[in-house]
Amino acid sequence: MANTFREEIREWLEENCPPSIRTAMPADEYPGGGRRAKFKNPETKIWLDRMAERGFTVPMWPKEYGGAGLSTTENQILGEEMRRINARPAHLGMGISMIGPALLEYGTPEQQAEHLPKIARGEIWWCQGYSEPNAGSDLASLRTSAVADGDEYIINGQKVWTSGANNADWMFCLVRTDPDASKHDGITFILFDMNTPGVTVKPILLISGLSPFCETFFDDVRASKSNVVSEVNKGWTVAKRLLQYERTSIGGIGGGSQKTASLEEVAADYIGLRDGRIADTAVRNSVTRHRMNDKAYQLTMLRSVEESASGRAPGAVSSMFKYYGTEQNKRRYELLLSMMGTRAVGWGRDDSFEAFELETTRGWLRSKANSIEGGTSEVQLNIVAKRVLGLPD
Repeated sequence: MANTFREEIREWLEENCPPSIRTAMPADEYPGGGRRAKFKNPETKIWLDRMAERGFTVPMWPKEYGGAGLSTTENQILGEEMRRINARPAHLGMGISMIGPALLEYGTPEQQAEHLPKIARGEIWWCQGYSEPNAGSDLASLRTSAVADGDEYIINGQKVWTSGANNADWMFCLVRTDPDASKHDGITFILFDMNTPGVTVKPILLISGLSPFCETFFDDVRASKSNVVSEVNKGWTVAKRLLQYERTSIGGIGGGSQKTASLEEVAADYIGLRDGRIADTAVRNSVTRHRMNDKAYQLTMLRSVEESASGRAPGAVSSMFKYYGTEQNKRRYELLLSMMGTRAVGWGRDDSFEAFELETTRGWLRSKANSIEGGTSEVQLNIVAKRVLGLPD
């Protein structure tokens, strides 16, 4: 049965995956979708539409919500066959990795029917309204308020580090609906359209030269009470589960998933080969060690897939994935720099540096945020110590 499915998937991918999609993905061809999406590469949109039609953008979601209803084994085969031809993901973003799974678990039937098919088709880009200027690692101290007014809530406050908010269509947001309750009990999880009057977004320029993060301000923003996910004042439960999905997703940047170029290719170009092997022994050992760690991490991640297949959310072990995966990604960039030398620290967009070299510089700078986003590495280590290893406080 598995062999038949593999043959079917292999044939379908060969027929439907465009040639340019079988290459490393440049940052400006990110397949995020959404109402305002602009596709520099037309084949990025073609690939998204073809994958969405088969349900392969969210392969394990139920078919009624735009998924393919694949089993764990089938999903693994799909991933293996995509990696075999170096196919890019057809669709990425918080809709698939964060709010979608949360709605499958906590959303009402009406919320699921409204949002999940649009997420699967890439029609809506989501952003996250969690962190605030004075509520980062201590997220539950957030102060953005939501006051009931008839069938709506009126929201006032500020969020920060809202990734992709300048391009997002909808936000899932944590708001304080009971200022007198304990800080974990007075929080509500709510959804609203970013085109709602009173929403203002200001991008934050990073050292990498990009602005993936934003400040977001709410001035008397009205959100329907029907957009509350789960119960009023019980949003912290949803928020914690969504963070577990997020951390598992962020951790996926480790483990050898498709990146701009393989370490072996970079070593061949910048170090050189001798008898078909990387010429420098120390670099060869470092690349081999990194590949071994990637493989071990891939196998460990399968544990999370098995848990999801049995109806269990990732749980506290997602903090382990997030910590190790992001550290592995940071080590990869440090290894790239050690191989490329000064060619990996270029900045000016002129003929003196190749596009890949400039992307590596910015990717290396961007990787420094890996230990902060989705919960700092220190927070993840505390969670692993207490909830995975059972160590005392």
